[in-house]
Amino acid sequence: MNHRIIARLDIKGPNLVKGIHLEGLRVLGKPEDFAKYYYESGADELMYIDVVASLYERNSLKDIITRTAKEIFIPLTVGGGLRSIADITEVLRAGADKVSLNTSAIRNPGLITEASRKFGSSTIVVTIEAIRHADGLYYAYIDNGREATGVEVVSWAKRVEELGAGELVITSVDREGTGKGYDLELTRQVASSVSIPVIAHGGAGQFDHVREVIQEGDADAVAIASILHYEMIEHNNPVHHFSKEGNTEFLKKKIKFGPITPASIDEIKNNLVQHNVPCRHYESEVTEC
Repeated sequence: MNHRIIARLDIKGPNLVKGIHLEGLRVLGKPEDFAKYYYESGADELMYIDVVASLYERNSLKDIITRTAKEIFIPLTVGGGLRSIADITEVLRAGADKVSLNTSAIRNPGLITEASRKFGSSTIVVTIEAIRHADGLYYAYIDNGREATGVEVVSWAKRVEELGAGELVITSVDREGTGKGYDLELTRQVASSVSIPVIAHGGAGQFDHVREVIQEGDADAVAIASILHYEMIEHNNPVHHFSKEGNTEFLKKKIKFGPITPASIDEIKNNLVQHNVPCRHYESEVTEC
């Protein structure tokens, strides 16, 4: 099986943003610019998440989805604020290939089944935002990590599969944006409990972290944000191509990436190939990528 490299783009209003623990969002630029760059760089899929959609009970990505779908031809998953079959239909018609459900899935689990029956299970992705508690267990959060649910993650992952979801995204809120690496235990616990693909998200600070979560965390695919975004900024500073809405100081000042080492999709895939991890890679025929 080829392991997928998915570029994740968190969006607030018209801008691509990035935070730490899903908070303190910095504006990085125009999402379409980043999406096109990742597509041309060899990303297997893209993921657009409206990070304030559930808070305001709407998804506002329709126009961005339409513009992106005209220029990229790899699968696009869209999430945030999708509360009904009508909401899902709208983003799919706009150009999305799959949808990601989190808050609405926990509040209305029947939506997973209804949507998978109508659109096919391969179209329905469920995201689980997990935080580890003092008892050693992981619990699911909603509203972009803002609200506790009391739902234990592994049991919820099993139920999500039973309800008909085709894939799971496991976000470690504890690690997200920190550059400390993925939560391998979290990913491994979920991957061992379900048979559907598990996408690891949250914590990548260097390309070795991607390999580790596949080899040691048993992830089927990896969603990456910071190390890709910062590599894009280093080579194509988008300072003049974003809305002035939001915190743009990060782009205006001398950029410091902290514990995160920027890396391109090509560098990430080369590292995987060198360690015999199957992936789609145009330079390697030996590993059937």
